Amino acid sequence: MVDGGEPSRIVAVDSAIEARKSVLHALDNSSLSGFHWKAMITSGMGFFTDAYDLFIIGVVLAILTPLWHLGNFEISLVGSTSLIAAALGSMIFGRLADFVGRRSIYGFTLLVLAAGALASALAPNVVWLIIFRFILGLGIGGDYPLSATLMSEYANRRDRGKLVTMVFAMQGVGLILGPLVAIALLLAGLDHDLSWRIMLALGAVPALATFYLRRQIAETPRFALMMQGDLEAAAATIDQVTGQNGHTHNGARSSSWTQPQARTTQPEPAKSTKRSWLPLLWRAPYLRWLIGTAGAWLLLDIAYYGTTISSPLVLKALNAHSSLLLNMVYTLLVFLVAAFPGYIVAALTIDRLGRRWIQCVGFAMMALAYGLLAVFPALTQFTVPFLLVYGVSYFFTEFGPNVTTFVYPAEIFPVMVRSTAHGIAAALGKVGAFIGALIFPFLLSSFHLPGVMTFTAIISVAGLVLTLLTLPEPSGRSLEEISGEYKLVENETLAASSSSPLLTEKVAVGELLSR
Repeated sequence: MVDGGEPSRIVAVDSAIEARKSVLHALDNSSLSGFHWKAMITSGMGFFTDAYDLFIIGVVLAILTPLWHLGNFEISLVGSTSLIAAALGSMIFGRLADFVGRRSIYGFTLLVLAAGALASALAPNVVWLIIFRFILGLGIGGDYPLSATLMSEYANRRDRGKLVTMVFAMQGVGLILGPLVAIALLLAGLDHDLSWRIMLALGAVPALATFYLRRQIAETPRFALMMQGDLEAAAATIDQVTGQNGHTHNGARSSSWTQPQARTTQPEPAKSTKRSWLPLLWRAPYLRWLIGTAGAWLLLDIAYYGTTISSPLVLKALNAHSSLLLNMVYTLLVFLVAAFPGYIVAALTIDRLGRRWIQCVGFAMMALAYGLLAVFPALTQFTVPFLLVYGVSYFFTEFGPNVTTFVYPAEIFPVMVRSTAHGIAAALGKVGAFIGALIFPFLLSSFHLPGVMTFTAIISVAGLVLTLLTLPEPSGRSLEEISGEYKLVENETLAASSSSPLLTEKVAVGELLSR
């Protein structure tokens, strides 16, 4: 016999889900507001420091090698330690953000990052420099899942790709400022032991400058609603985002925002939910998407970080007699003319062209550019042709997988594992960055530029194939539509409320449909 209370429980669950949809509908269909831009700038400061440090450590190593008599192993370790630490930081802070909330730890990652940057500038020897750069890496890694997830959960549906991309595009500012700072300090004629310390310390400035702003940002409406069951807090935050004082996009306040019964029918998020959603990552389609996002990020960063961190060495290999200052000028030109425009074009087109298209074209063009330098080694003997092709590879890295690998995991996973999944993908990316930073100096010395370019071309082709096989297109849909989140919430709530045949059958059918 079916319990007469079961249909009412099903209706209550359906009503609660409809209430959530109604609230988030206002956010998804809102226009861009000052809140969005403030959140974007605040989120992007960590990536400014990430990119600034990514470049500047190559210059610092060029200065420190004769000062501290560094060998190849020490050079590789200093350049790659922050990257492996970032892998740990992204997983640790990514998981914490899904467990305790985005806002709770959002500012803490900046403090860790700033402390590591300042301490690195005071390092008395290479051992302490490695230790302090490990701390820096933890903060950088933690900023990846936090900033991407927070921005995606605040964004409207139409502009989500642009907003998340612009957070990441702060990397472009860091890539430009890094060479400018290096050039200015080298031209100033400062003592080299002082100049490298200033270079590292400046990385802490933007992080510290935006710490207060991060502490003022409220919990995201999606986390408040879906994980904490707090409809009122979510609605209040959406009021701040939209500036519509609780009105939906058509000017009428949603009844589910104000009626007491809507609040009382919210399924309890239950602490068990936070523990039980992690196995979702091992189910279809999430496992395939996790392999796609993490694998593409791994492959990209082997090539990207290897060539970027080693750019002074790459340019030195191009012209053994060029000065460090001249190499900085060449690097600045590549970043300014090729890399930074790539970020801008990606931000302007990602919601129209789609993430999948941009990632595939980016990997393909990277493979072509690297392949040309490998097949025609004569190009590496002339500065201008080399820089042109090298610049093309940088443009399509930014207008390509460097942006989309950051955006993808912030969109396609459910809220209960969104930051965790992004942290795992970013961690694999940083492992790839560690591999690239570690092996590129050895590849350059053993196989020279053509060998390095052959390796990166193969890596790029692998990234293209993996993208085609594993990743969907999330453009134009809400986060909940992409991830099938409402069905997951319904199934979890029904399963928790009763084990009766009627409810068990509804859960089973729901799980089948969600696969």
